[in-house]
Amino acid sequence: MDYSIMTFNLRVDIPSDNGNIWKYRADKVAAMIAKHNPVIIGIQEGLSYMLTDIADRLPAYKWIGQGRDGGEKGEFSAILYHQDILSVSDQGQFWLSEKPEVAGSKSWGTDFPRICTWGHFQFVKFPGKEFFFYNTHLDHVSQEAREKGIRLIWDFMCSLDAKTIPAFLAGDFNANPDNNVIKFLQSKDILVNAYSILQGEVGLTFHSFSGGTSGEPIDYIFSSKEVQLLNITVDRSKVYGGFPSDHYPVILTVSI
Repeated sequence: MDYSIMTFNLRVDIPSDNGNIWKYRADKVAAMIAKHNPVIIGIQEGLSYMLTDIADRLPAYKWIGQGRDGGEKGEFSAILYHQDILSVSDQGQFWLSEKPEVAGSKSWGTDFPRICTWGHFQFVKFPGKEFFFYNTHLDHVSQEAREKGIRLIWDFMCSLDAKTIPAFLAGDFNANPDNNVIKFLQSKDILVNAYSILQGEVGLTFHSFSGGTSGEPIDYIFSSKEVQLLNITVDRSKVYGGFPSDHYPVILTVSI
C-alpha cells in the first residue's frame, strides 16, 4: 500500500511574529496536515501546547517525544503518527551532544540543545510490516554541531538495525544540498535522499512567511533504499489566506 510521510517545521510561537503567532496558525497547520493525511509526521519547533492543539484538531494522531530541555520544556522534535494505521513498539530521544543522554545538553558550539526523537512503528493491520522513524532539527549556527550531530544520529540508526529494517530520517537540517551534512548522508549506501526522485529543482523550503520558490531546501526526508519512493512534494500553498508556517511541509509518498 501507498503511504504519505511528512516533515514540517511549525515555527515556534513567538510574540514578535504578530499576525503569524500560533493562535492564528493552528487551524492552518491542522488543515495542511489533513490535506495530505500522512501516516507519520516529523515536527520541528513544536511547543507542548502547539502539539496538543494539533491533536485536538486531528484526534486520529498521537505523538511521541519530549522537549529539548527535558520533559515538557522547550521545543519538541516530536513524531506524530496516525493511531488507526500505526502503533509504537519502541521509542526514545537523545541529545546531539557529547552527553546524548543528558537532557538539555549542548556541545560543539550549538546555539540551542538539539535532539533526535525516534520511534519503532508497526502497521496495525499488518503487524509484520515495521519501520523506524527518526526526526531531528539540526543547529542553525554551528556547522560543527550539524556535522557531528548527524554522525551521532547515523551511529544510533545503525545500532537499531537500520540495515535490516526500513528507516526514515526527516527534519530541518539547516543545510543546503551542497552542505557536508547532506553529502555525508548521501554517501551511505543504505540511504536515499527523497529529493532524488524529483524532476528539476527542489526550490526553497524555508520562506520566512514570504512564500516563493527560488532557493534551496533545508528540510529533508531520507529513506532506506528498499523503500519504494513514489512521489515527493513541497506544498507551497496557503491555507485560509495565509501560510501555516515559515517552512513549507515536505510530503513523501512511499510503498512499504
